Amino acid sequence: MKTLLRLCAAAPIVASTIAPAFATEPAIPTTTSTIASQVADRGNARPVAQEYPTAGIGDGVTAGGYNQSRWAEDWTRFRDPKKRDDILDQLKYIPIAGDDVYLTLSGEFRARVNLTTNPNLRDREAQRQDIFRVVGGADLHLGEHVRLYGELAHAGMSGRNLGVKAGQLHNDLVVQQSFVDVTGTVGGVDLGVRYGRQTFADGPNLMVVPRDNNTIFFVYNGVRAWAKGDTIRGDVFDYYTTRLGVGGTGDDIIDRNRRFSGATAGFVIPKTFLGGSNLFFDPFVWRLRNSNAVWGGRTAEEVRKFYGLHLYGDTGPVNLDWTVNYQGGEFQNRPISAWLVLLQQTYKVGKSKTAPRVGFHFDYASGGGAYGNGTLKTSLAPFGNNIYYSYQLYATPTNLIAFAPSVQFQPTSKLRIAAEYQLSWRDSLNDAVYRANGQAFAGTQLGNSRKIADTIRFQAIYPISPRVSITARYEHLIAGPALTDANYKSSDFLAGWISFRF
Repeated sequence: MKTLLRLCAAAPIVASTIAPAFATEPAIPTTTSTIASQVADRGNARPVAQEYPTAGIGDGVTAGGYNQSRWAEDWTRFRDPKKRDDILDQLKYIPIAGDDVYLTLSGEFRARVNLTTNPNLRDREAQRQDIFRVVGGADLHLGEHVRLYGELAHAGMSGRNLGVKAGQLHNDLVVQQSFVDVTGTVGGVDLGVRYGRQTFADGPNLMVVPRDNNTIFFVYNGVRAWAKGDTIRGDVFDYYTTRLGVGGTGDDIIDRNRRFSGATAGFVIPKTFLGGSNLFFDPFVWRLRNSNAVWGGRTAEEVRKFYGLHLYGDTGPVNLDWTVNYQGGEFQNRPISAWLVLLQQTYKVGKSKTAPRVGFHFDYASGGGAYGNGTLKTSLAPFGNNIYYSYQLYATPTNLIAFAPSVQFQPTSKLRIAAEYQLSWRDSLNDAVYRANGQAFAGTQLGNSRKIADTIRFQAIYPISPRVSITARYEHLIAGPALTDANYKSSDFLAGWISFRF
């Protein structure tokens, strides 16, 4: 234990899973079966058959060897020089002492352009954002049980009508991650603890995810511990969030006003269920304390508790991701009682790898009480995928009912296209329409219409190679009376970028 504490002290804290294809970044697959096919590449001490499946361990999605959180990748297959095809493969496994002391280097370069008409849904000149991301990471393994990981990131942004540049979009340099892992196996159970600044995705994609749409990831500071058996796992964590500046590493500090902690369990559903499946069931209990929560123009401390059930994976041609979550707690001495129901499913039409998928998602996020007294009924997705409902970030699962049919298809072996038509309404007429950052659209709480908007979305992804991909997105938001009655407008959004990672 003393050794563990010394290792944790040495790691400085410096100042979600499955989702539809139209809401994900390139190289992130849409089905659990795709992830499961990557398990054979892992170089672990225990046989793969005795480990908890990679697709359900709460570290995000790995495809083609790459993960949004680069520390979740395993490149030990490059121990064999015959498997290294070029100089970049050499960087994935740099031996230092024997097979178990080695260094893995990673990097990403992304150039992106966003164009938005009527920014903030107001009648204004279009906004253009020219965005550039540079990330470098180093993963040092000191034997089988200790690992150190560090990651630096730069976010550049220029363009037209930018307004205030937020730290997650414009940042000279940030220590994006910096942590130490200590792991081991006791009685056939894999144990681990991680301390430092880190990404976290152990939950539904719409509730906790590093947010790759931003240039700088959403990261936490604190400790995470886990235990994994063959078919059962457990995960506990205690974090503070990070407040980003826009300069060097000295202005990115721990935000003591937001503390996020909790526990998630995981169970592998027997494959015989429903006649053959690859499903996971994750109950979770979380707690979020925010000293500066804002509802109805009032700022006060909120302690919100999340009690949820998450079922996800594949069963035959169906891929599903279902979450039911009740939220309790207090805001300004007022009780919280809210519900969040997230139901996403697709059906594969055909058996080929390029067969199209059709599906829909239905989401219910309760609202009400923000502009009054008594019980607060506004639901909240604490740190979720904020592009799921709008590429322009004009919607969030608070006071929202959404229904969206979708289709995904591959006209060629590489090109992947997804399309969606989303209809959105308010749950409560006595509450506002909310943006992705949780802020209300001013004046919308005074309207008497439920209809928020219709949103038409398209995404195309073309992987030039395993390391290089091109992505294009388009969204047309048709503002409904819940917005237009408060003088908000319809808007178009167009984005494109090229990403290189190694």
